[in-house]
Amino acid sequence: MTGTLPRRFLALLTRRHVAGPAWWSVVARMPVYLLSLAMVLVVREQGGGYARAGMTAALCTTGMALGGPLIARRVDRAGRRAVLLVTGVCHPSALCALVWATRPGGWAQPVMAFAAGLTLPPANACMRSLWARLPLEDDERELAYLWEALLTEVLVIGAPLALAALMLVGSAGLALTTVAVIGGAGALGLALTPLPAGTDRPAPRAREAGPRHPPGPLRSPAMLALTGIMAVCAVPIGLMTLAIPASVAAHGGTGGTGVVYACWGVGSAVGALWLGRAQSEVAAYRRFPRLVSAYAVGTGLTLLATSQLTLGLALAVGGAPIALVSASEMTLVSTVADRDALAEAFTWASLATVVGDAVGQQAGGLLMEPLGPRGVFTVAFATAVAGAGLAFGCQGLLGRGSRQRAECAA
Repeated sequence: MTGTLPRRFLALLTRRHVAGPAWWSVVARMPVYLLSLAMVLVVREQGGGYARAGMTAALCTTGMALGGPLIARRVDRAGRRAVLLVTGVCHPSALCALVWATRPGGWAQPVMAFAAGLTLPPANACMRSLWARLPLEDDERELAYLWEALLTEVLVIGAPLALAALMLVGSAGLALTTVAVIGGAGALGLALTPLPAGTDRPAPRAREAGPRHPPGPLRSPAMLALTGIMAVCAVPIGLMTLAIPASVAAHGGTGGTGVVYACWGVGSAVGALWLGRAQSEVAAYRRFPRLVSAYAVGTGLTLLATSQLTLGLALAVGGAPIALVSASEMTLVSTVADRDALAEAFTWASLATVVGDAVGQQAGGLLMEPLGPRGVFTVAFATAVAGAGLAFGCQGLLGRGSRQRAECAA
């Protein structure tokens, strides 16, 4: 596939059998990136305190963490259609009930928050596992995972802006309801979109096997190593989430925090578009440690910042490899995980990143007072370097896992 990267994306995403699931999955994934924020705003709008709002959002996240692997396992065993149809109805129903039928202080609100997280449609896992099964060339599959990484950056930036736009014409409750219904429609559309024969059918081993071992795809040493690396690499993201606003405040007030944060995401997106073309020229298991090393170096650039302007520049330049790291990780998941456990494998990889991010945020909060923002940036840099060392140390294991997976497929 030749041409500029945007043209290659367009050619891939408008192809027959690809356009339908790809675009429906974008719609289905919109709520994921604003759910916690919207829930906090709804509870506050209803008169609840920040403690209650935080608990409600945390219960939703807990439901997502507990339900994600189980729902993804069901996708691997029964196919995407039934799972997406059920969750595409239950998830928006739980959110609508939370907004319109519960109030802070009652038992129903936390129950509905947990239920909303538990029934979140597995659009991420479904689409990423479909990319591994759709009839594509290897370089097209690499391009698909680069699109997934770039889409994540776009949704992280764009979804909260969409929520803000909806709130300009209505309440937080109405905005969350609208987003929930749109996301549910996306899940139903992804469920009902026809695919090439055999693409979505569970593998015979998945259909005939008895109960799967609890760790599922994590029984694979290569998959376990990859999720460990991603968890470690996500810790600096959480640390910097706390250090950035503190550093902005130390350099002249908090008014520029949003702009500085945006530089981080924009840098990652631009890096994917600028450097992504050369992705498939190096095997994923060799490329991955190099990209993690570049990510570590980029994290260290924040130590050179002396103002809000230089911090934004450091984040923009240093964030360039982030989407590429994510794309390589997805490629590796598709090559080291069993074909009959792809949805669950992608869910575990995402969960590892979420857990690492959460650990980083907690650590950042504890370290901010004794170390200050520069000290937290230093810890983030050291952790990213440790992640790079781990990635290089596991390179052989990831390579063997990729080759074994290719031999099994052959």
